[in-house]
Formats: sequence, structure tokens, C-alpha cells
Amino acid sequence: MALKSTIFKANVSIADIDHAYYADHSLTLARHPSETDERMMIRLVALALNAHLVQSECNGDATLAFGAGLSNPEDPDVVMRDFTGHTRLWVEVGQPEEKPLAKACGKADKVSVYCFSHAAEIWWRGIENKVARMQNLSVYRVPAAQSQSLAALAQRSMQLQATIQEGTLMLGDATRHVDIEPLRLK
Repeated sequence: MALKSTIFKANVSIADIDHAYYADHSLTLARHPSETDERMMIRLVALALNAHLVQSECNGDATLAFGAGLSNPEDPDVVMRDFTGHTRLWVEVGQPEEKPLAKACGKADKVSVYCFSHAAEIWWRGIENKVARMQNLSVYRVPAAQSQSLAALAQRSMQLQATIQEGTLMLGDATRHVDIEPLRLK
């Protein structure tokens, strides 16, 4: 019998000062049985960092949501689609291989990868030359200490504040917060 995903609910108030975007988001995260709290929270970070694109690139006529991710390798971890159904943003979390990234670059206007963990540097050195020609691909590394701290924020029901200023995301609840400074690799 297959294990089922664990459902997490998050109310996230996003104040993106860098992009003048302010909104509340009620989110449902389905954590795959093989997914860690750390990875799930990186998905939430990726959504928060890209939420402004709904307004700045689609004038509010788009949806930004979590994809099937680990449940379906053909689906992104976070996706933004405009009102026509066209994929404007495809986000992968972790250390994807070159072929799925090339496929994603062909399906979406923009593709972003948020890698994390201590192995992220090794992964990047191995794939950097292979993805150099992908013009619509951006790669960010979340430092391992910061990504590991995110796991402490994971609760089945979360009330979070996300403030983005000068490229730094401050994500926290009523008792603690984590500063995330993604480093752009590509």
C-alpha cells in the first residue's frame, strides 16, 4: 500500500519591498512521503521569491501554485501559468539533471532552480557547462545552514510572514525567523 502525502497549510503574508508586491497567500503543500521538511520549505521559499511575477509580468492574470513535484517528475515544483494556460515560470527544487531542465526550458518562458544542501556545489560544478546554453534558465543556491534552519518552521498549520528586501528573504512565524540569501549561480 502506497504512503500518502502529508498535507500542510500555510498562510503567508508576502511583503516584497524590492518589487513593491504585497499580498496574502493561502497555500496547501502536499509533502510527498520521500520529501523532507527542508525541501518542502524550499518550495515555499521559491514561491515567495517569485510571487511578484504574477503582477509584474502578467498584470495579475496568472496563477502561481505548487506543482506535483516529486509525485510526477514531469511536473514542476512551483509553476506560474497565465490565463491562457501558457507556462510563464517553471521552478525546480533540488539538483535536477540536464535533460529535464532542457525539457522545462522548452515548455516555459523562464525556468528557475533552487538547489540546497552541502552537495549543491558539487552538483553545480558537474552541470554548469551542460546548462550554459539554456538562456531562460536561472540557478540559485540556498546555503545549507539557511535551508536546514527552514525545517524548524515547518508545521502542519503555518502562519508565516515573508519579507523580501535587497534580495534577502526573511521568513518567520510568531516565534522564530530565518534569513535566506539565495546566491545566483546562473
